[in-house]
Amino acid sequence: MAKDERFVKVYSQGKLTVSQIWVDTVTGVNYFFHEDGYAGGMTVLLDKDGKPVISTPAEIEAMKE
Repeated sequence: MAKDERFVKVYSQGKLTVSQIWVDTVTGVNYFFHEDGYAGGMTVLLDKDGKPVISTPAEIEAMKE
């Protein structure tokens, strides 16, 4: 994976029905992506208080490696 990619996939499960978590390496915002057949969607991943999950710069650097 190139170190200058804007988005990094940090979690994935499933083969036909896929759920993934992606991180924007510039802003640190985490996104949830779900795909089922020919349909899919992406949304901001929220914490228990309804606020966006944001990764720290140190966490993002570890994800790139």
